[in-house]
Amino acid sequence: MKKKFLIFLTLLAFFSLLTGCSNDKKSVAQEANTTDTWSSIKKRGRVIIGLDDTFVPMGFREKNGKLVGYDIDLAKAVFKQYGIKADFQPIDWNMKETELRNRTIDLIWNGYTITPARKNQLLFSRPYMANRQVLVTKTAENITSFQGMQGKTLGAQTSSSGASLLDEKPKMLKDYIKGKTPVLYDSFNNALMDLDDNRIQGLLIDSVYAGYYISKEKDPASYRVTRGGFDGEDFAVGMRKGDKTLKRKIDQGLQNLANTGELQKINKKWFGNSDNSLIQPKN
Repeated sequence: MKKKFLIFLTLLAFFSLLTGCSNDKKSVAQEANTTDTWSSIKKRGRVIIGLDDTFVPMGFREKNGKLVGYDIDLAKAVFKQYGIKADFQPIDWNMKETELRNRTIDLIWNGYTITPARKNQLLFSRPYMANRQVLVTKTAENITSFQGMQGKTLGAQTSSSGASLLDEKPKMLKDYIKGKTPVLYDSFNNALMDLDDNRIQGLLIDSVYAGYYISKEKDPASYRVTRGGFDGEDFAVGMRKGDKTLKRKIDQGLQNLANTGELQKINKKWFGNSDNSLIQPKN
């Protein structure tokens, strides 16, 4: 009887631990969905923004290690209006939603695409830039369509919108590639190096990233960009669902930048005359 009682106590403790962990996870999720943190952010005078610091031109490191980029300038300009400093925290892109939910960061602002799956988890700002997923190949490969990737190796970034699209619409590209499975990379930088070395023959990548990267290469003509049939998509700022005030502040801040012409200056700095902005000044 004593042995059975000890076993019972052990099992009881085990299930209590499981229940406790489950409740903790539930409470974290509930807090993220219901707590408005604007007053806390305003009080401490800074907001923590999570990013992949290899994503040119949105947020990346210069050779001297300085963090620069379109989203860096844009976020700083938005929060400057409220007297709040924008701090940037490099994160594992595969864990971005977890980092946000656990309050390691306050925002995901880094060429972050709105998708139905992400909208179920997060609250998004108004879209501020148009993007699409494109196939980048070396011109010498003579691949001029998605079908041209038949039996060839494709790269994609882990947990990117491109990787999600491959799974959602496999007939468009995934079913053509070798093994019907892409090679996944932590960053597009590593993927592009493998493309140059012919370890992969194609890369599914954001058009914003592709255009900027290729324009800075010594021989831009050695790359081919194929649009294929994936729909266009929009970049926006991701935040916890409870942060409705933060969303309003960001949306208004972006509109203010458009109204004053500051948004156009930032666009021109990073994209020249190619303006992908979705935000137009109000008359």
